[in-house]
Amino acid sequence: MLSLRNTRRFCNFAASVALSRSPAAVSNRIQNQNQKPLEEPALVKLKAERDPEKLFNLFKANAENRLVVENRFAFEDTVSRLAGANRFDYIEHLLEHQKPLPQGRREGFMVRIIMLYGKAGMIKHAIDTFYNMHLHGCKRTVKSVNAALKVLTGTRDLAAIEAFVNEAPKKFDIELDIFSVNIIVKALCETGNLDKAYLLMVEMEKSGVRPDVITYTTLMSAFYKNNRSEIGNGLWNLMVLKGCLPNLATFNVRIQYLVNIRRAWHANDVMRLMLKIGIVPDEVTYNLVIKGFFQTGKLEMAKMVYFSLRGKGHKFNVKVYQTMVHYLCKGGEFDLAYTMCRDCMRNNWFLNVDTIHTLLEGLKKNGQLNKAKFQLTKSWLTSQKSVLSLCYLLLRCQHWTKVANQNWHSLKGKRGVLEKGYCCEVMG
Repeated sequence: MLSLRNTRRFCNFAASVALSRSPAAVSNRIQNQNQKPLEEPALVKLKAERDPEKLFNLFKANAENRLVVENRFAFEDTVSRLAGANRFDYIEHLLEHQKPLPQGRREGFMVRIIMLYGKAGMIKHAIDTFYNMHLHGCKRTVKSVNAALKVLTGTRDLAAIEAFVNEAPKKFDIELDIFSVNIIVKALCETGNLDKAYLLMVEMEKSGVRPDVITYTTLMSAFYKNNRSEIGNGLWNLMVLKGCLPNLATFNVRIQYLVNIRRAWHANDVMRLMLKIGIVPDEVTYNLVIKGFFQTGKLEMAKMVYFSLRGKGHKFNVKVYQTMVHYLCKGGEFDLAYTMCRDCMRNNWFLNVDTIHTLLEGLKKNGQLNKAKFQLTKSWLTSQKSVLSLCYLLLRCQHWTKVANQNWHSLKGKRGVLEKGYCCEVMG
């Protein structure tokens, strides 16, 4: 006699079999089998496409797809790759095709087109886009003026920059702002016209455009680099006098100047001043101060700064390690240099080839062959760049020899990693 529970299970099983064999279930199963697989999103296709013509056609087919058009990175990447393939005709076609569309009535979108033309080196197209914005129902403000100005400064053609500044704002009744001033000042500094840059700042201030910390920092950096420290120092004092407080970049410019003239103690005092007023130094600051002490021969002070900052929990990048190992080898402290080099490699950071070669030579002279072995495991060789760096290192140091079995294998075609440990030893 069947129990009640078994009878219920049998009934449920029979019902499920009957439902699975019903015409509706069979038709649903057939429809599911006939369904096409889902297509990849357009952004994924664009990123994976390598052929310029196919990339052009794919982007053109998605010209009205908001997920593609409004994605700034997808737009920039497409234009950058087409420019790399010298297909400027494709770039012009894609960008001109966007202007009559609804997004072409937004100034922010037109600014993006101007900047994309600039990045592709198509300066005339960028300026024409600015002058023809009204044809697409787009209003101009100082934002679009600054975009066109930014593109022009990339050419370093001062005559073209001056002509645009004198014409465009008056023609469209637009007043320049501090961002415009900073763009022009930077262009003048990069072309060596420091006096013009300073006079421009003075004239704009008289017109009501007050210089900001970026203006002062750009000018100070240029004057310091051109060995006109008296003007650089005067700009620092003028900035503070007018109530414009320096930022991190300004302090780094000042510290760089002090390091260049071998005034390491003053650079260290500036870094301490930063901490007092609440500005946290960055890796550039630390690297400059440490390098300053090394260059003046104060090896112990440089080490003291490093270990003091490390004791406070500061995390250093590869540039700080590079500076420390380089100058420690110069000072003959190969033991500490070896320890830092090992720690650096454990973080998957690789120092300059010449620095490692100097370190190995020093260890060899000191008879420390055991420390001259660098065990490069598979975890350190996770990228093709690391493998190429290792190969270059081996070629430069021809007196190294392999002392461990190596097993190269292919990974995704052209990439390769060391599956087993690789040891390099200085020959005695």
